[in-house]
Amino acid sequence: MSRTSSVAILVLLAGLGTGATYLVQHTSTPRIAAEQRLIDSRNLLDLLPPDSYDNQPLEHPLSLARTGLPESMLVGGYRATKAGQPSAVLLRSQTLGYAGSIELLIAIGANGQLLGVKTLKQSETPGLGGRIADWPNAWLQVFAGKSSVEPGDAGWALKKDQGAFDQIAGATITSRAVINAIHDALRYFDQHSQQLIGSSAHE
Repeated sequence: MSRTSSVAILVLLAGLGTGATYLVQHTSTPRIAAEQRLIDSRNLLDLLPPDSYDNQPLEHPLSLARTGLPESMLVGGYRATKAGQPSAVLLRSQTLGYAGSIELLIAIGANGQLLGVKTLKQSETPGLGGRIADWPNAWLQVFAGKSSVEPGDAGWALKKDQGAFDQIAGATITSRAVINAIHDALRYFDQHSQQLIGSSAHE
């Protein structure tokens, strides 16, 4: 076999290999993206009872880009519906903890009651405030069923501040920040229920 023929064969094989690689990547990219969306969906939606919605909430984002609240900031949100009726709102909230920003996902039912809270990002001290990221989280579960008025404004604080809630052991600042962010989100829901779910809260 001549040198020219060998080079031509090598070029052809290289071209085939490149083409095959491109084809595999091109055909697998949508599948990988779909799998990542499914993972993201499970991660975000596990706050909601599976039978409480039948839409794809992540495909129904709310217009909440960086909405400043007294003790936190809303950076996004989603609406869950069932049979065409709003069933819950998921609000992404950012607050400042002891070591940096904490991002929470706060699920609120159409009746204004808290369904659950989950930590999405945090940089708190491991073993102390960092326990806010544990899932499931016994401390965060205490807030389920609460609303902006239950307890009242004074109750939305730590017991050491004459409020209704215990703190995470050794993490006073983290605990205060999370309680304030949850209360902010519940009050925002009450004040903007028409925008968020299309009806008045607590109907």
